[in-house]
Amino acid sequence: MCLTAETRFSLWPSNPESNRRRPVNSTSKVMPTYGRVEISFEKGEGPYLFDGEDNRYLDFCTGIATASLGHAHPHLVQALTEQAGKVWHTSNLYRIPGQEKLAERLVENSFADLVFFCNSGAEASESCIKVARKYHSANGHPERYRIITINGAFHGRTLGTLAAGGKPEHLDGFGPVVEGFDHVPAGNIDAMKAAVGPETAAIFVEAVQGEGGVNVMDPNYLKSIRKLCDDEGILLLMDEVQTGMGRTGTLFAYEWEGVSPDVMGLAKALGNGMPIGACLATREAAKGMTPGTHGSTYGGNPLAVAAANAVLDVMLEDGFFDRVKQITGYLNQKLSGVIDAHPDVIESVRGHGLLIGLKCKVANLELVDALRAEGVLTVGAADNIVRLIPPLIITEAHVDEAMAALERACQALESAS
Repeated sequence: MCLTAETRFSLWPSNPESNRRRPVNSTSKVMPTYGRVEISFEKGEGPYLFDGEDNRYLDFCTGIATASLGHAHPHLVQALTEQAGKVWHTSNLYRIPGQEKLAERLVENSFADLVFFCNSGAEASESCIKVARKYHSANGHPERYRIITINGAFHGRTLGTLAAGGKPEHLDGFGPVVEGFDHVPAGNIDAMKAAVGPETAAIFVEAVQGEGGVNVMDPNYLKSIRKLCDDEGILLLMDEVQTGMGRTGTLFAYEWEGVSPDVMGLAKALGNGMPIGACLATREAAKGMTPGTHGSTYGGNPLAVAAANAVLDVMLEDGFFDRVKQITGYLNQKLSGVIDAHPDVIESVRGHGLLIGLKCKVANLELVDALRAEGVLTVGAADNIVRLIPPLIITEAHVDEAMAALERACQALESAS
């Protein structure tokens, strides 16, 4: 059963800023770092989530690009259930067979030679930074520690990754900013070249800036960065936390660009919701990572790698990514018709694969609210963007359902204006 539009609208404040910035439940003992919507989900099935009253929502948010195989996928459920009856945690003092299997599979399907496992995207990004700095230290150049990042980037919420992102609103109140990061405008290779100096260790990029507003980097720009890194003897780090694991129609987004990084961070869809992150690197780039240089108590634990191996089982099946590309084309076709019909609500669309950004003329969170009122979950981003990040397993029927909801949401916003 789905909520009526009237009932759904009554559940959320009319001011979208209040959703984002003010805790909903003042009696909760959870630290109020999120402005949560007053809704909770009790179960999921495929691309759908169900609340406690069995109201159904089509999930085009997927936990922010995480549940890419949908919810309660039978193969993942089986893998986790079997592993849960064996062993959950031993620590990295010992060998973990599932971890080694996962590392081998990631290496076989990427540029990398070695993998370090952690628990989140921020940890994966921190690992990338550490690998780059250790590389130069191992080569006798500890002075090469600075990392160049791109304006609008988001690499996580640790103190180091916040400094890498460089956004003042994220850094405010946390004391001295971690030193060692230089920020340049996107798409400007001359600015990138000018930022490289004798202390530069690496350039850190996202093929698509998800949180930054679904900003797709031009392939020629990325190729120029790769050449610059090679010419200057510095490393190319790529953050694929949001784009990796099939989101763009290939296992990794860098495959589209013809540009291989030296180091790459993964998380989110790697575990389909089970917390796991990974830092992939060439053997040369990881030459400084010796015993004791880095670690994680939970990183690559048996439960997490069981989930990630199950994800790869599904994604590496013949035809999986062909299907993702096919449904991407269908979604883009249907989406263009809705956008053309509602220019006062949606200005344009951008993105790569099933990471799609709707550039709004109305406040983006108003469209997020209106879509949720129609039973579709989405998420905002910078630059007044609404992100559509559906599971990779959606069908044409799911697309049709989402586009019908988008049509109704646009009509509701037009009527309210």
